[in-house]
Amino acid sequence: MDRMKTLKFKLYQSKRNRHLKRSINAAGAIYNHCIALHKRYYRMWGKHLNCNKLQSHIAKLRKRKTFWQTVGSQAVQDICQRIEKAYQLFFKHHKKGVRPPGFKKVRRYKSFTIKQAGYKFLGGNRIKIGNRVYQYWNSRPIDGTVKTLTIKRTRLGELFMVVVVDGASESSFSEITVETSRIAGFDFGLKTFLTCSDGTKIESPQFLKQSLNAIKKASRQHSKKRKGSANRERARLNLVRKHENVVNRRSDWFWKLAHDLTDRFDVLCFETLNLKGMQRLWGRKISDLAFGEFLQILEWVAKKKDKQAIFIDRWYPSSKTCNHCGYVLKELDLSIREWRCPSCQSVNGRDENAALNIQRVGASTLKLGDVRQAMPAIAV
Repeated sequence: MDRMKTLKFKLYQSKRNRHLKRSINAAGAIYNHCIALHKRYYRMWGKHLNCNKLQSHIAKLRKRKTFWQTVGSQAVQDICQRIEKAYQLFFKHHKKGVRPPGFKKVRRYKSFTIKQAGYKFLGGNRIKIGNRVYQYWNSRPIDGTVKTLTIKRTRLGELFMVVVVDGASESSFSEITVETSRIAGFDFGLKTFLTCSDGTKIESPQFLKQSLNAIKKASRQHSKKRKGSANRERARLNLVRKHENVVNRRSDWFWKLAHDLTDRFDVLCFETLNLKGMQRLWGRKISDLAFGEFLQILEWVAKKKDKQAIFIDRWYPSSKTCNHCGYVLKELDLSIREWRCPSCQSVNGRDENAALNIQRVGASTLKLGDVRQAMPAIAV
């Protein structure tokens, strides 16, 4: 079966990279001009500017603006299409708080995307973009047909190449032979990152909390520097490095944890989280735990290894339901970590009880046909 794959490569540091950075700046200028045209068109006519009209207008402007010509025509079309998608999303979900696309600072603009033309892989670790050849860290083979190529710029000024490949061969994905056929339920928590139905607990390192003092110090140093000075730019880069260090350490821990869990279990059951509501209640702590990012990584790893990730309804009372007899409490305060069941008198730990209930509900929704035939029947 063919799959879509996204590969990321870092470009070598080189003086010629300034041409790519200039193209990203030009893409940012075109983006802001398109947003201004949308706003002006709506003020004048009270209607949404059609994407095809916008593309033809920008194509005429590019003939007169030399700076804009550093961005390929396909990259310009992609900018117009992304703005169109953002507006369509706004029209559809504006009542839910979705805002229309706005202006962006050109020096903070991140990327441009080219599709069929404008680049050529020369073999090894070289790629030709426009009229110039660049080198990248060739960390993995590119199997299949390249659909899009995106050049991204980080806040540190480093350049990455993101390649979307269609038709990647099945052999490029590692095959894991299933031997255990085990199922487990997991409950997220603030004090304990994950509580497993087999009794194990996984504590979160809370990388942001560990680095918070260093980040505050770097932020104070940045705010004291005079705007526009070289010292302020150095302080900004130092602050960005502190934040990127937190992001990279957290991401590395998530990937290792996802691989560990998918090696231990064949089916992993989770409760659907209301992340926005949790963010409003607990703020920075939820951002540090980053449950949503972990679940995205886990789903990808599970799919790669032919394992299953199942999500049960968020409204299921997993903490208030006794896993022994099924009795459901009417109320259970967050401060109560253990409770005794009035029906069977069993003592239930809040997180352990929720994990067992999530496992049971997840197993009840599982169809044996969804699991590979090589796996034995799941015993719950």
